[in-house]
Amino acid sequence: MAKILFVLTGADHWTLADGTQHPTGFWAEEAAAPYEAFRAAGHEVVVATPGGVVPTVDKGSLAAEVNGGQEGADRIAAVLAGMTELQRPLRLEDVDLGDYAAVFYPGGHGPMEDLAVDAVSGRLLTEALASGRPLGVVCHGPAALLAAVAENGSNAFAGYRIAAFTNAEEHQAGLADKAKWLLQDRLTEAGVDVRVGEPWAPHVVVDRNLVTGQNPASSAPLAAELLKKLH
Repeated sequence: MAKILFVLTGADHWTLADGTQHPTGFWAEEAAAPYEAFRAAGHEVVVATPGGVVPTVDKGSLAAEVNGGQEGADRIAAVLAGMTELQRPLRLEDVDLGDYAAVFYPGGHGPMEDLAVDAVSGRLLTEALASGRPLGVVCHGPAALLAAVAENGSNAFAGYRIAAFTNAEEHQAGLADKAKWLLQDRLTEAGVDVRVGEPWAPHVVVDRNLVTGQNPASSAPLAAELLKKLH
């Protein structure tokens, strides 16, 4: 049995261009689906957040319409309710990468607020990438990659092929025009090779030990790819 580190946002809002705070957090399916897959495979999950704050779930991510109906929403909610690890997260500052076989970052708009500028998370990502450990990041989770700086000052993920929440999806979700910046744009500016799939369809990109997914629908397929790398 391996230990897998889940790094979740500690933010409960996303500051928009006009200064208003959009309520958010982590996206339910993106934590629940991989958690289910990893636990079913016999692995242990440990949750860490900046400062060890208990993470906030984005209320919108619990709605029936984003979970394929009420049955899907109930199932996701039940998985989250069983994730006792969410109630006692480690402080990200105290995490020792050597304790874990793999690292996973769920999304939600929360990472756009805190992990995108979190140097501790950035160093962890840089170390995980260099270590060859399986590293999974999904949807808005790749915002955290923006804080990963190599010794030469460039982005540690520059040149890597990844999937991440796209400009098209942000526009269709109705928040692109209100955002300070768009994830796809900022990653591209950092030299990361964002591979764009169809909006809202599962799209997973594997490049070396890095496994990334574009959107909530990509979280379960991403978990399956990550599990292959743990064998």
